[in-house]
Amino acid sequence: MTNQDKVKEPLFHIVKRDAIPAGKAWGIRVLAILAALVVCAIVTTVLTKDNPLSVYATIFKGAFGSARKTWVTFQDLSILLIISLALTPAFKMKFWNIGGEGQVLIGGLAAAACMIQLAGKMNNVMIIICMIVTSIAAGAFWGFVPAFFKAKWNTNETLATLMMNYIATQLVAFYTVRWEVPKGSGKIGIINQNTELGWLPQIGNKYLLSILVAVIVTTGMYIYLNYSKHGYEIAVVGESENTARYVGMKVKKVIIRTMLLSGGLCGLAGLMLVGGINHTVTTTIAGGQGFTAVMVSWLAKFNPLTMVFTSFLIVFLGRGAGEISTRFGLNHSFSDILTGIILFFIIGCEFFIYYKINFRKSNKKEEEK
Repeated sequence: MTNQDKVKEPLFHIVKRDAIPAGKAWGIRVLAILAALVVCAIVTTVLTKDNPLSVYATIFKGAFGSARKTWVTFQDLSILLIISLALTPAFKMKFWNIGGEGQVLIGGLAAAACMIQLAGKMNNVMIIICMIVTSIAAGAFWGFVPAFFKAKWNTNETLATLMMNYIATQLVAFYTVRWEVPKGSGKIGIINQNTELGWLPQIGNKYLLSILVAVIVTTGMYIYLNYSKHGYEIAVVGESENTARYVGMKVKKVIIRTMLLSGGLCGLAGLMLVGGINHTVTTTIAGGQGFTAVMVSWLAKFNPLTMVFTSFLIVFLGRGAGEISTRFGLNHSFSDILTGIILFFIIGCEFFIYYKINFRKSNKKEEEK
């Protein structure tokens, strides 16, 4: 009697979970954040020989240690939130817009161009109006280009939007040299520092305007996605383009229209960075937020209201990591390491929300001969 070949089963296999309660999902996320903070504290303690509790206190101090730090935290939150909201309609449509960084940069470049070229030719109100129009239009155009090629020839939107980032960066680098002050400095410096032409008006203080804009955009996006015809069309196209065509939707039109909106809002974020916050433009003015916003949108499951909390979490932890770097005399790379650890845990926890690991059950049986 011949023995049958035994098939060795894997030690474990990964299976998709059934839908779990929202409370349990958020519990997993909270545990992931706590685990990330523990790891960050251990790493910092090993390098600085300081008390882990002081590390946690430093994280909080980095975000809310003073009135100014608190305002800056909410200002950073507002910019990241606007960019995240801008990317959300495209992602919900399953159009992978990775070009938020470039769309923000090109919007900021358009605002800077108005501030520099129109100074002395128009009054402040007209310059600001031109900045608003051109920034939104420039961002919308940067979104339109990959959308057109996607709709017309079904090109890969991820590569196209990513490529547009590099083009925008090089355009900003070119005009930085062209408009540099003083010559040979390699930077533009504060634009219209003496006249403040093109500087967006302050409401209460210099931080509040961007926060109010973020509130308006969040409210508008929530209504747009959940209660408008366009929002319904985006959801249907995201589920199935064939279904959308079957019910009479013009898919190409929806793709282009959605990316015009996405790029335009990114351009608005560029306007806020240049005209309202920094009053200059550089290749790093977006600070990688165009890429961070991708994660914010995904973590929030494309819900604009949930996005407020995910944006806050990332900004809070990022500013805390920066404070740790400064407080303990470490270079800026260390804060990036801590931020990377935190983001790794946050992203990793999503795996355990949607999947589970089943281990092989040992089942010993005597072989019959």
